[in-house]
Amino acid sequence: MNRPLLFLDVDGPLNPYAAQPERRPDGYTTLRVPRDSGTQDEYRGLSPRRRPLRVWLNPAHGQLLLQLGYELCWATTWMDKANRWIAPVLGLPELPFVDFGDALFQERPDGVHWKAAPLVDYADGRPFAWVDDEQSDMDQAYVTAHHPGPGLLHHVNPRIGLRENDFRALADFARSMDTPRAMD
Repeated sequence: MNRPLLFLDVDGPLNPYAAQPERRPDGYTTLRVPRDSGTQDEYRGLSPRRRPLRVWLNPAHGQLLLQLGYELCWATTWMDKANRWIAPVLGLPELPFVDFGDALFQERPDGVHWKAAPLVDYADGRPFAWVDDEQSDMDQAYVTAHHPGPGLLHHVNPRIGLRENDFRALADFARSMDTPRAMD
């Protein structure tokens, strides 16, 4: 069986943007990204002439992610820009990314997050874990109803980012994909 996919959001899980702005978390480094780099703020129409975007990243996260047993994939508004700005700091190779196209930031009338349907489509039945700071019970219900394979929606607090317990939960899910299932 193929390894499960791990859909990675940047802002929240990898960049604890909601942490106290004057206190960089231990183990993190500060990256300054020009506002014209295709980040979320640019898509929202903010001027690219503003100060660079402050991004906190923990370089140790890259190796931890690579050891989890997943095929990693960006699932972020950064899309392909994550390979330019985020991957090198984390020591990750260039990763595939979900191109959200017209779904980017489009609110759905059913309240499901705009990423949910594109991620289910991208997974195409493969088991996946989605690491983000914005999922809800509606997203889990959507994945359960529309995705034939296992799907873990793992919420990360954007004030603290990925922690040891998050990596443990993701590793446990990946290992559960190796367990033969009982016949119905």
